[in-house]
Amino acid sequence: MEKKYLNESIKLGNKELIVETGKVAKQADGSVVIRYGDTMLLVAAVSARTAKEGLDFFPLTVEYRENSFSAGRIPGNYFRREGRPNEKEVLTCRLIDRPVRPLFADGYRFETQIVASVISADTDNDPDVIAITGASCALYLSDIPFNTPIGGVRIGLIDGKYLINPTYDERRESQLNLVVAGTEEAIVMVECEAEEVAENVMVEALMLAHREIKRLCQWQKSLFAALDIQKREFTAPVLDEAILNDVKAKFADRLRDALDTTGKDKLTSYAAVDALKKEVVESYPEDDPAARSMAGKVFGSLKETIFREDMLVNKRRPDGRKFSEIRPISCEVGWLPRVHGSSLFTRGETQAMVSATLGTKMDEQYMDDLETGEVKRRFMLHYNFPPYSVGETGRFGSTSRRETGHGNLARRAIQSVLPDEADFPYTIRIVSDITESNGSSSMASVCGGILSLMDAGVPIKKPVAGVAMGLVMEGNRYAILSDIAGAEDHYGDMDFKVTGTADGITALQMDIKIGGINAVILQEALEQAKKGRLHILDIMQKTLETPREDISPFAPRIITIQINPEKIRDVIGKGGSVIRALTEETGAKIDIQDDGTVMIATNDGAAAEEAIARIKAITAEAEIGQTYMGTVSRIVDFGAFVEIMPGLDGLLHISEISDRRVKDVRDELKEGQQILVKCIGKEGNKIKLSRKAILNEEKAKSHTEGE
Repeated sequence: MEKKYLNESIKLGNKELIVETGKVAKQADGSVVIRYGDTMLLVAAVSARTAKEGLDFFPLTVEYRENSFSAGRIPGNYFRREGRPNEKEVLTCRLIDRPVRPLFADGYRFETQIVASVISADTDNDPDVIAITGASCALYLSDIPFNTPIGGVRIGLIDGKYLINPTYDERRESQLNLVVAGTEEAIVMVECEAEEVAENVMVEALMLAHREIKRLCQWQKSLFAALDIQKREFTAPVLDEAILNDVKAKFADRLRDALDTTGKDKLTSYAAVDALKKEVVESYPEDDPAARSMAGKVFGSLKETIFREDMLVNKRRPDGRKFSEIRPISCEVGWLPRVHGSSLFTRGETQAMVSATLGTKMDEQYMDDLETGEVKRRFMLHYNFPPYSVGETGRFGSTSRRETGHGNLARRAIQSVLPDEADFPYTIRIVSDITESNGSSSMASVCGGILSLMDAGVPIKKPVAGVAMGLVMEGNRYAILSDIAGAEDHYGDMDFKVTGTADGITALQMDIKIGGINAVILQEALEQAKKGRLHILDIMQKTLETPREDISPFAPRIITIQINPEKIRDVIGKGGSVIRALTEETGAKIDIQDDGTVMIATNDGAAAEEAIARIKAITAEAEIGQTYMGTVSRIVDFGAFVEIMPGLDGLLHISEISDRRVKDVRDELKEGQQILVKCIGKEGNKIKLSRKAILNEEKAKSHTEGE
């Protein structure tokens, strides 16, 4: 059937958001070109017509690509074409996936793919948040059974004023970088970094975002009506009532006991539940695989029902904790002897082994950037989740999207409390290896990361801690949970990670599996998270109250000196020959900035002193009135050129050679002769010298002494 053409717009912030469909990629199930300013994306969605058998999850994949051509650039790699997704692209894939996935019907097993491609990029508008709304339009304005539109909005905060979809420049000045996705009814996803923003301010920003999202959703509904789209029929599978009642009657009490983790470790509890599931399945005839399959599904449903009932009716968590109670915490620092800073942070059965490494300017991370072409990152945080942390085997390879996302969250949580580069000119890398996991491993990475920085002697502004909040909600009944464990994350309705100092929030990440939550629940969750955060901060500060006074003896010492920017090329030398020789001969790492800042990094004090002395010699400038022992380098008819410093000559005019008249310079001076001269003037790069001034001073001194 021929697809209808549509081109419509809506005001969002101070620009028009334009959606066009029915023109490009018409063989996809759904496709739109979405535009904001001069930033444009093509978003296409396809969902298979037949379900994948044997899956117990929704096979959704999301791809987001920032094409170099969209910003008028050619890729900088060897192949000169786009390669594997960079960190920004991976994170944007997650921004699209997280709000979309829970809005598909339970039991939908049709392979679905969303592809968002940046096809034009201006210098003001980030395509990432636009891609969220674009993905919704591609899905909703198609026959794919995606029945609830979503919108994506970014909120900034400058001088107490909220901004909708701030530009790149505005974001650099903003106290808040908040990305929110939601339906017409409620918020479903939050991603945020902030500079110690108060809880009430955060709620205000979230509610503003949702008001704009509501408009976007209503607008999409009007587009849907105009296109007269017929959605595919999909009926969610239902459980067999007879088998459900049978399993419930025979096994519910035993399952409830197995799910009770009080006094049990995670693996023991999981093994007990798995054994009971095996018993349930095998209680049905071997020659009736359909009944056995249904029994397995019924068991999973009953498990979730019991979990939620215990929360909402019995007011009890699986491990017996109060709703606001944090699991036991232990902290160690400095236990890795040769690293610059280290910590071992354990909360319940979640443990992070974290290290901090200090490097030089040359260790900065270089990344492709759609706005500027390339950016340098001074602070890196890398999160690793090996399979042994959950008692499993698995393959090791490239970093997963989940690992990238968790590492990015922890990095943003810590970023705002790092010292300014001018005060601490180091490149910083944190590595968090999760050695055990039962929920909240990203928050353990934040806490362990801060302790490792303090152990490394990094003068952070304030400590930061993080806590993962959960929610179980049915109708008007709900329970907000602090420091959720793995089962609470899996069966609960919300994963809400909050990080901050004692004074405010530094990062948020929220994913909701239900239709969304309101402002009252958000406020309550944030206040409960604050209490948990303060509790954790107190324990951390008992371990290490302040950063160590000095950096590790194994870390490079960075000494900063300033030179005249015009002398930079002298220090670098032709083809880098001078700076290469300095590095090789002294063993120091030397980095020179465009403003003349020179950073010398080494663990050897003598090497540092030698490097400084040689750089100062290369860049030294003559001072008027100062006396120098110089060497005659060249004689000319009108005087002589005298080298007063390595590579620095001044002119000794014939009239300044002696206190008497000189007819021929060669009668007074020879090349290679060392003489005392005084600097008497400078014009640009030209230096005027005088030997006569020295001789006159000596005569005057002799006369005075003779009297």
